[in-house]
Amino acid sequence: MGIDRLAASLLDRGVDTFITVYTRVADKRTTFENYRKEAERPLLSAIVQLGKPLSSLTHEDLLLFREFLKDPQPHARWVADAGRKYPRHDPRWRPFYKTLRPSSQYQTMVIINALFAWLVEAGYLAGNPLSLSRQRVRRSKPRITRYLDRELWQEVKAYIDSLPKDTPRERERYLCARWLFTLFYRGSLRISEVSGNTMGDYFCRRDADGHERWWLEVLGKGDKEGLVPASAEMMVELGRYRRERGLPTLPSRHDDTPLVLPLGRSMKPLTSAALHTVVKSIFAGAAGRLRLRGDASARQAALLEQASAH
Repeated sequence: MGIDRLAASLLDRGVDTFITVYTRVADKRTTFENYRKEAERPLLSAIVQLGKPLSSLTHEDLLLFREFLKDPQPHARWVADAGRKYPRHDPRWRPFYKTLRPSSQYQTMVIINALFAWLVEAGYLAGNPLSLSRQRVRRSKPRITRYLDRELWQEVKAYIDSLPKDTPRERERYLCARWLFTLFYRGSLRISEVSGNTMGDYFCRRDADGHERWWLEVLGKGDKEGLVPASAEMMVELGRYRRERGLPTLPSRHDDTPLVLPLGRSMKPLTSAALHTVVKSIFAGAAGRLRLRGDASARQAALLEQASAH
């Protein structure tokens, strides 16, 4: 794989989200491309030079990368011919097109440090390898201590799919449950985030390659703003739920429709207490189906009976 194609495949969900968060305020293509360039360089160096993923980089690796910025070698692999900027799809494209000035080297390390710090805060990495704090060598406690494994999630999804759909109200309840659990499972939203945000918080943006990407901007705990990548599955479920409620398939930026609506014609948001009740009823129903299978499934059923949105 050429270095240009390798670069195009490197921006994983965490790095891509970081770039979008940091450039959305400026909303300038040049800003996006600059941050993407700076984020790609350590990723490419790690994989091509060291054979390591981003999550395995050490403080010493980043110190070596800082030296690498002064003179990327081998030159033909990393620096474009004659100092020209080629399009990314051009096989002559390279991460560098000239020797970086000391000020540019410093700016690169500032952006990389911000990237790692954000990835740690967002839960993608356990620690920032650029941090000089001795605390970085301590093992972080797991951020997630209560969860349902994939097998149990399949049981929950199967129960939701088994809900009756014969009458309009039954179908509405089914699609509401399906949409709500998509928000929890694919978006990792808290109940308060589901009840407190609107469908107008979805927005679409083209990435540097011209592909449309949907995002959900949420105001969460402590009034902190967050950005959730909206997968194709989430957008399909959102469209199905909106059509059931008589709304256009996709929301506009100023749509004040709550993320989840009560049954009937009300357009008011469901309260956190009401959402909690819905979630517990779905888990209880899925647990009941498991108990029908006998003692072998009793432990799984008990886990679901104790489960909550958290």
